[in-house]
Amino acid sequence: MKKVLIISTSIRSGSNSETLAKEFEKGAKEAGHNVSFISLEDKNIAFCRGCLACQKTHKCVINDDAIDIADKICESEVIVWVSPIYYYEMSGQMKTLIDRCNSLYSRDYRFKEVYFLTVAAEDEQYVPEKAINGLQGWIDCFDGVEFKNALFVGGVNGPNEINNNEKLKQAYELGRNI
Repeated sequence: MKKVLIISTSIRSGSNSETLAKEFEKGAKEAGHNVSFISLEDKNIAFCRGCLACQKTHKCVINDDAIDIADKICESEVIVWVSPIYYYEMSGQMKTLIDRCNSLYSRDYRFKEVYFLTVAAEDEQYVPEKAINGLQGWIDCFDGVEFKNALFVGGVNGPNEINNNEKLKQAYELGRNI
């Protein structure tokens, strides 16, 4: 049994990416993993100031929701980032949260596996490549952490367009097999 944290970075209620994340969550829970789900929809996350105080204090000086999320990332073994793709890149709120995770570098983090689930209106297979590269850059900063897998669902734009998509089953199976 692994401790899994799913971070849904879309701020649109009932988004396609969140539906994808929920299928992953269902699979992981049914496999017996301890799964937590965080949505950024109602979170207050400010931009990193680059002060690096967190490297000494192990906590950001900005008092907002990013502190609690970073703590949950630190305590989890598997991190699942979930993002809509905007302009061929991860969502701005995902990037902002990643930047606010600077305190993790100097901490005894437990996460060793990272997954990435993405959706986009465009459906070409290359669409998530830049977002994957951005996430890989974050992963590369942590010793012993591995990018395990990514799942991209293209051709979904409006709310609920992902419903009945065959890739929802893939998300479920990916969750079951972590």
